[in-house]
Amino acid sequence: MGYKNLQDCIQDLETTRQLIRIDDPISANIEAGAIQRRVYQAGGPALLFTNLDGCSFPALANLFGTLERTRYLFRDTLAAVELLVKLKLDPKTLLKQPSSLLKAPRAALNLIPRTVRSGPATQLQTSLSQLPQIKSWPDDGGAFITLPQVYSEHPATPGLRHSNLGMYRVQISGNDYQTDREAGLHYQIHRGIGIHHTEALRQGKPLRVNIFVGGPPSLSIAAVMPLPEGMPELAFAGLLGGHRIPMIHPPGQLPMPAEADFVICGTIDPHQQKPEGPFGDHLGYYSLTHDFPVVRVNTVYHRPGAVWPFTTVGRPPQEDTSFGAFIHELTGELIPDVLPGIKAVHAVDAAGVHPLLLAIGSERYTPYNNDHEPEEILTQAHAILGQGQLSLAKYLLICAEDDNPQLDIHNIPDFFRHILERIDWRRDLHFDTRTTVDTLDYSGSGLNRGSKVVLAARGPKRRELTTEIPADLLLPDGFRQPRIAQPGILLIEGPAAQQGPAAEDSDLHDFCQAYTPEAPINSFPLIIIVDDSDFCAASINNWLWATFTRSNPAADIYGIGSSMTAKHWGCQGSLVIDARIKPHHAPPLIDDPEVEKRVDQLGAKGGPLHGII
Repeated sequence: MGYKNLQDCIQDLETTRQLIRIDDPISANIEAGAIQRRVYQAGGPALLFTNLDGCSFPALANLFGTLERTRYLFRDTLAAVELLVKLKLDPKTLLKQPSSLLKAPRAALNLIPRTVRSGPATQLQTSLSQLPQIKSWPDDGGAFITLPQVYSEHPATPGLRHSNLGMYRVQISGNDYQTDREAGLHYQIHRGIGIHHTEALRQGKPLRVNIFVGGPPSLSIAAVMPLPEGMPELAFAGLLGGHRIPMIHPPGQLPMPAEADFVICGTIDPHQQKPEGPFGDHLGYYSLTHDFPVVRVNTVYHRPGAVWPFTTVGRPPQEDTSFGAFIHELTGELIPDVLPGIKAVHAVDAAGVHPLLLAIGSERYTPYNNDHEPEEILTQAHAILGQGQLSLAKYLLICAEDDNPQLDIHNIPDFFRHILERIDWRRDLHFDTRTTVDTLDYSGSGLNRGSKVVLAARGPKRRELTTEIPADLLLPDGFRQPRIAQPGILLIEGPAAQQGPAAEDSDLHDFCQAYTPEAPINSFPLIIIVDDSDFCAASINNWLWATFTRSNPAADIYGIGSSMTAKHWGCQGSLVIDARIKPHHAPPLIDDPEVEKRVDQLGAKGGPLHGII
């Protein structure tokens, strides 16, 4: 059976040498987060900080730091979860018709939470200022809860069936928040709590929320699962955890897990927002200060022996990479059912997840058509961009399975090679020029605002991809240091970018005008203009990150020999992406060198991290 609470999990991991205690005094200001990131990068164990400065609660980090450890946490239930996924069992049906459980595996019984009168979670009380004040990056606006489970119910139809449990970051100190009375709630576009908040605003009433921290590890996974609307996350937590989640439901309050470590009870003020952030985020940049909802905190409960779990995020890969990989293992087989015709979808972690999607589709509708122009895969591409959080993608590269049935969507160099060998830049680019993008992505024209492009390739190879820079390559003034990222992709350093969010850059315009479609540079079908070509050429992760986090398709895609026909843009020669940092972009995350020195000392001989980092 799965863990009933976090304490059982910690004990097991320590017994099996997958967790170490750090008893040295550790600062919650940057240092704890820096340690977690270093240990994650080393593939190290979970970390229990027992002496966090200014706080009486121990803190747990790197719990999900490796995919292997994440699988281990749920080893007793994975087979049952996979079986239910294959059976396409719908928890909504189970909640409406409990008798259907008789036809399902015994594990399905765990989908329905059980109500209890009391539990450890509400035995003690504290305040926000007494919680671990963990600040992960130097310019963060204050302390944040980084593994929160925010619970809400639909105001018009309350109850489990219309509940939402999501991982939305919570700022508990700093900025203009009233100490111990207010917290900032940052939820992004296309998140389930938005439906509840909208209804509360329509009614003109506060929205009640409970913020759980800790508890059985299955709650954290459930809070980030991309479940269909109407499928309760608490039900999935029970399935994954191997037991029905016990819930306390005090009169007049929202329910809360009996085994949670902390529960913050409050309401979202319908009439007030306050500046939240900055916060070092998972794209590798700071998300900047913006107005977000304020939670008026009523009570902060905690259990005896409570432990504070946390993580830090930054340029991927980070601990949340394990979340994504584990979720894909659980749900990957459902993709063809949710998106008919789609064989596989891969959100590229190294590119910040949402900026870049790769997909393999199928062409089945017109077998008599021999012109090899993308048809059904375009329909499938738009279905992907209309599906939940997949809709936040900026770049979607899609190909047809029949062109190479052995193509591995997770082999990124091979996938790009396949696309670039076949794509026709005159016809195969399809833009959405004004739409929503990830809230954390500052490459667009404003908060939640940007563009998308579908690159659809189908048919036989139309070109061989070069791996050599032409000896006679001449670059316009200000452009230098050509480097090869991979076959067919050329990196060129450009002058510092000057343009605003939606303006055409004159340097990039002049660069493209300097060449005809017959020029030798067009032997590279994709050219990427960057700030540092040596950095980008050093690894595939570097150029993926720079290219897809620093460009807004409609504004930053150019082409040699470009033209517009019937409002369709394309180019005869190379496609050019401007991946330089622009004046309106958020600043990248940079480690504090003094803190890194202290972390190095912990890894020296005799230190608690010796042999780990």
